[in-house]
Amino acid sequence: MNIDLKELTQLAPIFRELFKGYHISRRDPELYTQLSNLQDQYRALFKSLGYELTCDTRGFYYFVPEQMGAQVNKTAQRLALFTFILVEHLADQGRDPLAVLDGGSLGRDELPALLDKYRDLFLQAEVTTQDELEEKVIRRLTQLGFAEDSNGVYRFLPPMHRFLDVCLSVQQDRDLAASLHSSDLPLPAPELIAEDDGEDDIILIEEQQEESEEDAIARAIAAEKELEA
Repeated sequence: MNIDLKELTQLAPIFRELFKGYHISRRDPELYTQLSNLQDQYRALFKSLGYELTCDTRGFYYFVPEQMGAQVNKTAQRLALFTFILVEHLADQGRDPLAVLDGGSLGRDELPALLDKYRDLFLQAEVTTQDELEEKVIRRLTQLGFAEDSNGVYRFLPPMHRFLDVCLSVQQDRDLAASLHSSDLPLPAPELIAEDDGEDDIILIEEQQEESEEDAIARAIAAEKELEA
């Protein structure tokens, strides 16, 4: 494919955000529009760098680096567990989890009760205090484009569907197990695991990268010039 770099006017900011593991959605109209209009060109260019540009039809883009294995990193595990907890918590309250996690919001004042109720699960994510919950979970959700913080009100964005899909799949398995087991037998709580057991795992790019953003962009431009030669 012939790629005209002059058309990719948002290459630097788009790559910078995706490189950090950020999810670009309609919340970022300029970047999102450019990706949507020139999706094939961006995908081909990033593929030459070893990155897979993934587009979710629900309205967001993210990177999956080809060199990473299928093992889920700790951040992804932690965020997935938090999403599962939220789904359970909201359902227990009679609130629709999908309505909240798909464009809805959660107040900061709800975190203490959530932490207290699911303390045993949060321990698996190495979260024991509200400060740790905000630092290790909420802050990462906002940094990676899954949510935004508006004065202590956390509004969830379309990329949350990556975790919702996994959680709903797990819930369906639990419902099936419940129908097959005696009501006297408790169902096991979800646990964080280090191994990769299926296709529903979520891979997030780690914070630390050996290559700088500038070097990677320069490599992308050099690779494209080689293709044109």
